Amino acid sequence: MTSNVRLIARLDIKGPNLIKGIHLEGLRIIGDPNIFARKYYDAGVDEIIYMDTVASLYGRNNLSDIVKKTVKDVYVPITVGGGIRSIDDVKYLLRCGAEKVAINTAATKNPGLIKEVSRKFGSQCMVLSIEAKRKENSWEVYTENGRQKTGLDVMDWVRIGEDNEAGEILLTSVDNEGTKKGFDYELIKKVSESVSIPVIASGGMGEYDHLNEVVKESCADAVAMADILHYERSTIQEIREYCIKSNINVRDYE
Repeated sequence: MTSNVRLIARLDIKGPNLIKGIHLEGLRIIGDPNIFARKYYDAGVDEIIYMDTVASLYGRNNLSDIVKKTVKDVYVPITVGGGIRSIDDVKYLLRCGAEKVAINTAATKNPGLIKEVSRKFGSQCMVLSIEAKRKENSWEVYTENGRQKTGLDVMDWVRIGEDNEAGEILLTSVDNEGTKKGFDYELIKKVSESVSIPVIASGGMGEYDHLNEVVKESCADAVAMADILHYERSTIQEIREYCIKSNINVRDYE
């Protein structure tokens, strides 16, 4: 392991609220996303991901106000996802203060959008967001917060994403999301071995050992956490200290 593993707070948003569910469903209001983002920043989080969970209902991403407030006092990279369908959408969110965009639905319908975003704004800006559900011995790509089948095989799709110059992959296991039972280690390992771009593991973080396994055994480059942080079952500081004790390379934080 050469580069530092990034510790990322994932904040799923519905309207003005931070929410949390299980399998991306049964959403419960947690609170004001800006307050949580600031708390995680103060605690030393490496990055923040904002996902608009109802963007498909509005036909566009509605996180601009939240992002504008966040960047006033949070100085880590912010990724914004949900409902991003065009270069203009990307341009607008970057102007609001996002550093990266995560695209799922629009990319499945038009893979060329991945390359278009990457070429215009840099590959580091283009995150391919994948919602995966297990299907016997494989995984299928889903959209609309894990509700809509695409018929795409995840392993085929990640290679297409890399070929179209995606900078990294946000890989969410819909089956494991919100369960606190751990990541889909097999899925993350197979994707990590199939592409050379960074893979962010998302969905299932419930305890420290889950992070250890997904990094050391499944080769994740970053870990996105929600439940464990939102419900204060652990803190970014404690997770970082655990990583250091477990010989997982993470950024020094003072």
